[in-house]
Amino acid sequence: MTTLESDKPQLLLVDDDETFCSVLKPALEKRNFQVSVAHDVKSGILLAEQTEPEYAVIDLRIGHDSGLEMVKKLISLDSNTQVVILTGFASIATAVEAIKLGAIHYLTKPANADEIVNALFKNEGDSSVAISENPLSIKRLEWEHLQRVLMQHDGNISAAARALNMHRRTLQRKLDKRPVRE
Repeated sequence: MTTLESDKPQLLLVDDDETFCSVLKPALEKRNFQVSVAHDVKSGILLAEQTEPEYAVIDLRIGHDSGLEMVKKLISLDSNTQVVILTGFASIATAVEAIKLGAIHYLTKPANADEIVNALFKNEGDSSVAISENPLSIKRLEWEHLQRVLMQHDGNISAAARALNMHRRTLQRKLDKRPVRE
């Protein structure tokens, strides 16, 4: 490792989409980060223990695992790690939990490298964010409710399905769909 590389802040990127990582890694390196990549939670934790990253970009859904577990582990290793959750499956419940666990931001995919870097350095909330004039749609409310119940049952689909009085496979099918826009 050269002296210049050692001066760059360490960033851990954990996402199971290898193509996405192969595009995002060089984009983040151009923005002066030394990037380590993992495609599963176990490898991500090992890398975090080895590299002690100052920054992390974690996918919410890593295969069948939750990126929230990764956030919890990173913050337990170093509470100063700036963590951004990146997801194609955004919900209010997971956003709230990510922030409670120590993430500083929660972005929905697609997000470009500049948006991610801005989120990494945005440590304070923005009181000027516009409040929507329209209520959430029925389908979006259903998605949010399913996510909230799933979070209450620690991600256990069978337990959440029982609580919802729904067949497990029906719940899995609903959760596998992309969330409905507002």
